[in-house]
Amino acid sequence: MTRSTIRPLRAAALAALVPLALAGCSTTRQAAPGRAPSTALPTAAAGSGSPVAGTDARFRRLESAHRARLGVYAIDTGSHRTVSWRGGERFPYASTYKAVLVGLVLRTPSVRLDRVVHYDRSQLVDYSPDTGKHVADGMSVRALCVAAIRDSDNTAANLLTDQLGGVRAFAGRLPGLGDRVTRPVRTETSLNTAVPGDARDTSTPRTLATDLAGLAVGGLLPPDRRRLLDGWLRGSTTGTGLVRAGVPDGWTVGDKSGTGAYGTRNDVAVVWPPHRAPIVLAVFGTRQAKGATPDDSLVAAAAKAVVAALCPHAG
Repeated sequence: MTRSTIRPLRAAALAALVPLALAGCSTTRQAAPGRAPSTALPTAAAGSGSPVAGTDARFRRLESAHRARLGVYAIDTGSHRTVSWRGGERFPYASTYKAVLVGLVLRTPSVRLDRVVHYDRSQLVDYSPDTGKHVADGMSVRALCVAAIRDSDNTAANLLTDQLGGVRAFAGRLPGLGDRVTRPVRTETSLNTAVPGDARDTSTPRTLATDLAGLAVGGLLPPDRRRLLDGWLRGSTTGTGLVRAGVPDGWTVGDKSGTGAYGTRNDVAVVWPPHRAPIVLAVFGTRQAKGATPDDSLVAAAAKAVVAALCPHAG
């Protein structure tokens, strides 16, 4: 279903979100990024929600202008309203999964952050700017988490997956987040083939946005671990032209980008507007031609449309 609506967040996700004062983007005051109360919000606190006039046409125009299929899901964590465009359709997630992977590592007490992981040069894959420098001495789990999110280091992601027990174990932990949709099958870099119609290594915008909301804003992580994840997301260096480019100046963004074949360009992000509750969003874009060029401007334009829908008076 491609209809774009603003509506209450589903009940299963509400239980993981922290209580935020007042009603939503236009009025809610919020603690500094990474800090939040610890009590879960009752599911009955969902807002009423209603369709947003003109949003469908805006997303449809973006698809036409960029010759791409676009998926968007955004959650206002203050009002619990959501904006969705193809939010329940599958898209290749590319490297955006690394935000959830790191969140799951942080949820696993048996994986110590100070543990040093040793590996050899045969384990290095394409685009490993951090792990490639530490073959001789290894890297701590904490450093691998930073590398996977900040620089999208692919070997770091594979080593973190190993710390959870492999891809199947990673997939097996997702239902603990309420996620029975995401389908991890392969590791980096083969997961980036992004062939249209291939369900491997895919998810939906709604699912990944909801996962990230629970991990980075809600109660799926202890407060100290949530602050770590939020800080690493804010330090990401790979998404400058994506969601960060689509929000007003002065808003804080933490994100994890993704790039794949068929022009796939994605971003999952937490956006902290000043003095307002955070917005969590997932924006996916992909094309039909294998050699198509990824398009940062499509993601930025979609993020701008989300801000216009949820925060119409934002500067």
